[in-house]
Amino acid sequence: MASNTKNPGFFSHEKIETNNLLMIVLIVLVVAVGGIVEIVPLFFQRSTTQPAEGLKPYTALQLAGRDVYLREGCYNCHSQMIRPFRAETLRYGHFSTAGEFVYDHPFQWGSKRTGPDLHRVGGKYSDDWHRIHLINPRDLVPESNMPAYPWLEKAKVDPADMAPKLRALRTVGVPYTDAEIAEAGAAVKDKTELDALVAYLQVLGTTLK
Repeated sequence: MASNTKNPGFFSHEKIETNNLLMIVLIVLVVAVGGIVEIVPLFFQRSTTQPAEGLKPYTALQLAGRDVYLREGCYNCHSQMIRPFRAETLRYGHFSTAGEFVYDHPFQWGSKRTGPDLHRVGGKYSDDWHRIHLINPRDLVPESNMPAYPWLEKAKVDPADMAPKLRALRTVGVPYTDAEIAEAGAAVKDKTELDALVAYLQVLGTTLK
């Protein structure tokens, strides 16, 4: 006697829902295709690949400060992305644009805000304010839970590190000149990591100001 039960196809709901491996493979495939469709066009969109008007590569001292910023994990508490919402722009300034971060490898966009967004912090406070704040934040903001970084005042930037860093960045499209690379070491000679970090903070978001 012939059975009336139909044999479900390979991609039927029943087959997919009862086969864990098949379900995982299909999910990964859908997510991958969706991601490619969303991301790949951005590589060819001028507004995301061309530097904003007036954008300049970091100086050797600013670049050293950025390395300190990354090393100390400042991005764990501070984002550098102002969203295009009224509440954001009223507090922090003009919203962030991709063209401002063309020379950042990697860029520091993010959503973590244990502390305030730092994208437009450049020029907002004096160098001395940043120095005091980094050495002991509570001297300026009593309620701050930010850790202190007093050792930065004594740690020196290594001049020998800078030329290779600029040279490496040039290979990924940052337009450093031969002269800038040659002078990179001298530009940070006798500078402390505190000097470098302040220099980096003071340039953040100044292109569109």
